[in-house]
Amino acid sequence: MADRTSRAALALICLVVLLVPARARVSDRAALPVAPAQEAAMPILTPPPPPEPRINAARVYGSRPGRPFLYRIPATGVRPIAFSATGLPPSLSLDARTGIISGASPAAPGRYPVTLTATNARGKASRTLTIVVGDTLALTPPMGWNDWYTHYDRVTDTLLRQAADAMIASGMADFGYQYVNIDDCWMVKPGAKDPVLGGPARDERGAIRPNGRFPDMKALTAYIHAKGLKAGIYTSPGRTTCAGFTGSYGHEAADATQFADWGFDFLKYDWCSYEDVAGGKDVAHRRKPYEQVGAILAAAARDVVFNLCQYGMSEVWTWGGAVGGNCWRTTGDLGNERATRLPGFYTIAFKNAEHAQYARPGQWNDPDYILIGSVGDAFNQSAPPKKTTLTADEQYTYMSMWALMAAPLFYSGDMNHLDPFTLNVLCNAEVIDVDQDPLGRQARILRHTDDEFVLARPLEDGSLALGVFNLAESPRAITVDWKDLVLQGRQRVRDLWRQKDLPPATGSYTATVNRHGVSFVRLSR
Repeated sequence: MADRTSRAALALICLVVLLVPARARVSDRAALPVAPAQEAAMPILTPPPPPEPRINAARVYGSRPGRPFLYRIPATGVRPIAFSATGLPPSLSLDARTGIISGASPAAPGRYPVTLTATNARGKASRTLTIVVGDTLALTPPMGWNDWYTHYDRVTDTLLRQAADAMIASGMADFGYQYVNIDDCWMVKPGAKDPVLGGPARDERGAIRPNGRFPDMKALTAYIHAKGLKAGIYTSPGRTTCAGFTGSYGHEAADATQFADWGFDFLKYDWCSYEDVAGGKDVAHRRKPYEQVGAILAAAARDVVFNLCQYGMSEVWTWGGAVGGNCWRTTGDLGNERATRLPGFYTIAFKNAEHAQYARPGQWNDPDYILIGSVGDAFNQSAPPKKTTLTADEQYTYMSMWALMAAPLFYSGDMNHLDPFTLNVLCNAEVIDVDQDPLGRQARILRHTDDEFVLARPLEDGSLALGVFNLAESPRAITVDWKDLVLQGRQRVRDLWRQKDLPPATGSYTATVNRHGVSFVRLSR
């Protein structure tokens, strides 16, 4: 059934792509306004993946020496696909059918280049993945799904398993999405009248207890890992979490060790009620809980990516990496950001973009999750998820900004209601390649006015990713000069959303961009 559904979705994508005209070009000619009917059609710009194999996502992967290792090769193409690897360290093995690499990372620090190959009835593709064994995890921004903005306090073991199933069945995993993360509300809730949520918060040894909706955490992570995916968990350094469930205050080492023992690969550490016990508001007090747990995770028996969720306080981007953080929130919750003239994600992006100089491999600015598709309401958390009110152009803008800012790519919509348009936004291999570029440089702001926003990001191969955003209420032609990009001569222009070459440009790039839309291109010699 999943295969038939996927084929039907791809057929729909093919049909819509053929009908949608290109809207960004190297030209200074004005574009016609977008007709309401066209906007309502939610035009799909991402071409369907070809039947031939293509290996996607990151080219580097970080692991600590001797830790458990799990990596599912992200690849598109007609299945079945046979996978092989040349140069794989002897401590690792590859399942040729699933493309899952597992075992233990090499004991000796160093760089281990591995040539991955995917073969099907239509052809063969190869790509080099460099396994970097050392102290740094998340050499490219982590990608996955987090339940918060869909399930809130209704999250269950079953919903997490369904999300893992959907990540495979939808094809998201074939583009590099790998983390399936639980947010708040998995623990016991102090004082809860519901016996499923209540009870002793900890056992006789002081170990934290999940509530009745999560009967077996080890079994849950094993289910996720069996698919080649990774599992993430959440807690707070305070006595309680944001939603009033049990926090880790006074049990930090025990809880961090428990998370690793359960098999979790990612920890979101949310400030929440720690404000009540912090003892101050200066940098030292703001660093303390993250410094403490960062050191515990660095010595853990497995690799755990550490996400600092403290909303940008005390300029966390200046010290987050020093306390062991792999990514840190730079703002408040995106779901709580009210729209003004522009939807709320713009405000978050503008703030996050200001901190480009602090992003690097293993240390990423985090502007929060991607809220498109069917998603919940942070202001009415009991309401069921519903379709986003963002226009098609705004959703392409959203994903383009996150990719240019080297942001963690975590979808937080309903994985059980993924539609072709949402998947076309989330699963464009060339857009994701920009986010996952191993150089690890975040785009810098070239221009920010009331009507225009321009971001430019240098990439490892010497090319430049350029995002030209129209903030105005009608289409407009926007030009970016080579002198602002530090470019010279004739440049090749690649439209990343449509995955097609545009006419070369000399001296400047001009695109006519829809209301709240984007022209996202890659410039190269």
